[in-house]
Amino acid sequence: MSPSEIAGIFALTLKVALLAMALIAVPGVAAGYLLARARFPSLALVRTAVTLPLVLPPVAVGLFLLKVLSVRSPIGRATEALFGAPLLLTWWAAAIASAVMAFPLLVLGAEQAFAAVPRRLEDVAATLGLPPWRVFLRVTLPLASRGIAYGAVFAFARALGEFCATSIVAGRIPGRTETVALAIYGCIECFRERDALLLAGLATLVAFLLTAAAETWLRRRTA
Repeated sequence: MSPSEIAGIFALTLKVALLAMALIAVPGVAAGYLLARARFPSLALVRTAVTLPLVLPPVAVGLFLLKVLSVRSPIGRATEALFGAPLLLTWWAAAIASAVMAFPLLVLGAEQAFAAVPRRLEDVAATLGLPPWRVFLRVTLPLASRGIAYGAVFAFARALGEFCATSIVAGRIPGRTETVALAIYGCIECFRERDALLLAGLATLVAFLLTAAAETWLRRRTA
């Protein structure tokens, strides 16, 4: 496997993971805040639905996404009309699958972060005349940012390594949808053990460096 092929695979993987994070950033933080602060009878049901991708077989999640994104479904027809082509077998489909699999990690991180914010600080800010949205932006969100960032790091790592759901909705098309995980599987399938080990080793190195950099940055913020 040439260096240009490896660079292309990692660039596509990064692009898929970044888009996945962009798709889940706002709804993930909002869902985490809802689970931490809201109190209603079906809250446990909502939490269960949010965390379902963590416990379901990824291949089952991929199958559900395949049905949702199919041109036979209303969502599939709507996205085809919007983008001018079906999303299946594109890197967009890979990003959507990665987003679904990474979403619970961001939500759970955000939920724990918001739950740890002292209510009295928010109450003090409110008594000073700040409206609720300013209390959230100036008090709640900054205090919860470290926990949210931790959840985002693990969600991003999950998006980088997603395989099963991605393979079902995006396939393994070299240069178009072949992420690192799919490329490793393709090499194993073709008995190219050296290439598979090379990609796996590089993926491990990238994951280690990203996690270490994020950990260092987060610790400096709280120092």
